[in-house]
Amino acid sequence: MKNLSFFAIVSFSILFFSSCAGIQYMSIETREPAQVTFPAEVKSVLVVNNVVQQPDEIGHNIKKLGKKQFERTKASADSVAVFYTEALSQFLGEEEYFDEVKYYQKPLRTDDKFWQEVPISPETMNELRNSTATDAIISLDKLILQTDWTDFYQQEGYKYAGLTGKIHSVIRVYLPSMEGKIPVIQFIDSLRWEGYDIRDYGAYADLIIPSQEEAMKQLAVFSAEKMTKVFSPHWEYQDRWYYTQMNSKMREGEMFAKSNQWLSAIEKWKESYAKEKSKLNKAKAAHNIALSYEMLDDMDKAYEWATTAADLFQQSTTTGSLERRRSVLFKKEIERRKDTSNKLNMQIN
Repeated sequence: MKNLSFFAIVSFSILFFSSCAGIQYMSIETREPAQVTFPAEVKSVLVVNNVVQQPDEIGHNIKKLGKKQFERTKASADSVAVFYTEALSQFLGEEEYFDEVKYYQKPLRTDDKFWQEVPISPETMNELRNSTATDAIISLDKLILQTDWTDFYQQEGYKYAGLTGKIHSVIRVYLPSMEGKIPVIQFIDSLRWEGYDIRDYGAYADLIIPSQEEAMKQLAVFSAEKMTKVFSPHWEYQDRWYYTQMNSKMREGEMFAKSNQWLSAIEKWKESYAKEKSKLNKAKAAHNIALSYEMLDDMDKAYEWATTAADLFQQSTTTGSLERRRSVLFKKEIERRKDTSNKLNMQIN
């Protein structure tokens, strides 16, 4: 795995300003740890397709216009597993967590036992690793798809319909150092579409529902994106806010915050905190200080000040107030990030 310098926050952008509430909102990116921690010696992985294609007549239903019940229908899952594994290998490569991510283009299964999972044998695992010069294998070992199509009405000759697609996949990580203990990740989710059943794309182009075959491929790519977060540290957008306008020191701190000078912002907001008599105003300054320390990746101090802010909001606001609820949520988020920082540092250093 690549040794990456740890920057929990790389950038922020102001989203909007509310002068009435005296709050500045912003969006930040936080680095989140992978759910699966690979051994330090795993620097390259191979993504493989180890499933049998689902038969066309299994898992697909349609409720036609004017009908009250679903009927069985056929839909081809051809290449869906390929879309899944190719997308997974591409997304993992884009995260630049592993030194190298390779994709094995040939499906491993040649039997017709669709429902049966057949984990990769140790012999095959070692053969694949040796032939591709990779340290571990990420294998799609199960893929079950379901689509339910409902016709709602017809307009100008085109049917308007709804489609729900469901996916159940099982991915295993094969590591020779695990001594037979193979991590298994199950993923179950669904997507929903509505639109006109048009295949010539001539009309209502922005309101076209995918075919059941297209929907399954979209589900596969969607699932691969979700699985990327299981295997690799990743960036996620989150919303944050700080309080403004109470006094000159708060406004000075705001100016430094807008230019990303968080140490200077802390200095001004601490001055405001020290001189304030109002518990509510002290709570707002404390929150700003906690946010600044989060931006500097000092989670211990961020949690300390977030706790102070939450306690002061508790003392100075009514039960159920927005400020109190926000402060509790922020404190819990900082606590979560503090708890996961060791795991993240282990993964990226």
